[in-house]
Amino acid sequence: MGEWPDDWFRDGREASKEPGAADNTVSIPAGNSESTAAGQYQVRQYSADAGSSTAPPGAWPEQPPSESEPGSPSRSRIHGVPRRGGWRKWTRPKRILTVLAALVALIIAGTAGTYFYLNSKLHRENILVSYPGRPSPGSGTNWLIAGSDSRQGLTVAQERKYVTGFSSEISGGRSDTIMVLHIPAGGGRPLLISIPRDSYVDIPGYGMNKINASFDFGGPKLLAETVQDATGLYINHFMDIGFGGFVSVVNDVGGVRMCLPAALHNVASGVNLKKGCQNLDGGQALAYVRDRGSFITQDLQREQDQRIFLKALLDKMTSAGVILNPFAALPAAAGAVDTLTVDNGTSLYDLYQVAEAMRDPLTTTVPIATSTAMEPAGESVLWNTQQAKELFNDLQTGQPVPKDLITGSQAGT
Repeated sequence: MGEWPDDWFRDGREASKEPGAADNTVSIPAGNSESTAAGQYQVRQYSADAGSSTAPPGAWPEQPPSESEPGSPSRSRIHGVPRRGGWRKWTRPKRILTVLAALVALIIAGTAGTYFYLNSKLHRENILVSYPGRPSPGSGTNWLIAGSDSRQGLTVAQERKYVTGFSSEISGGRSDTIMVLHIPAGGGRPLLISIPRDSYVDIPGYGMNKINASFDFGGPKLLAETVQDATGLYINHFMDIGFGGFVSVVNDVGGVRMCLPAALHNVASGVNLKKGCQNLDGGQALAYVRDRGSFITQDLQREQDQRIFLKALLDKMTSAGVILNPFAALPAAAGAVDTLTVDNGTSLYDLYQVAEAMRDPLTTTVPIATSTAMEPAGESVLWNTQQAKELFNDLQTGQPVPKDLITGSQAGT
């Protein structure tokens, strides 16, 4: 027999059979036994009380106290080792909402700041003034949109490249693009109307002449007065953009995709485009909207191409891909407002509404009687007076425009 007693494992439980008798096998000494005087080993008892500082030799190392115990170290860092608890604190709903609220506040502040900055950059002029005989405000909102030949923003090299002529050699100003955008008061599709630049009309203070001459005689203010008198429409807002601003905006949005039914090559406008779908940069786009020499109907076809391109450009500018991309949206917006001329009552928000309206308008040209009339001012365009009056009266009074007066737009071939 060895040194261990035969009944070391019983501790009296077998003899007593008492339920719940203590099991002392957990306190068997490990290499630290003590012998009694009788040569028998005595089992040392250890207290299991939580407050006892005595631990059995050879037992498991002391474990860290529960996180719930007062004064216990955080579970997020024990013995200098980070635990998951620290990250969980950041993922608590309250913290997430706080972070999101801060981000939203920053975005709103940045957006508001950008809006007010861009709004302050608009070039405003006192264009839409009252005068005797000015039409009364009618139904809906009317915009006069002009595209002038201003070279502001173009370098001499760009003037040469885009065949615009040199600003140093050109006096006065011209407006080769004249449009009226009508936004109905009760909803519905807007109507975009082109006014041929050679329209033979009465220019206040100058007599009968091509409507384009009004811009040369008296700038945007006289152009607005001439258009209001000729159409009978009250113009609520005015917007003009020059060559340089046009090129810049197109480039800033990454170009505009156009699908051409035929190739276009013209020395006068500098257009040199292949047939089919392609992405036009600023210089190519400027040549495209200026080109009239490629078409038999000259300016009348150019107006349709201008409307088609303008719709495509505004579709691109107001698309999610541009608006949500600050590297495209901010330069495009900054470039546009820096080169736009608007009336004193126009805000940046008004311009955004115009952009939205121009994404899907009905389009037409003022009803024409003849486009080759020989007048003292040269070859001119004469309106169909009866149909033109019907068109503009319907817009002024909020009545539906007859379908036969809406000609639409087709790309030139």
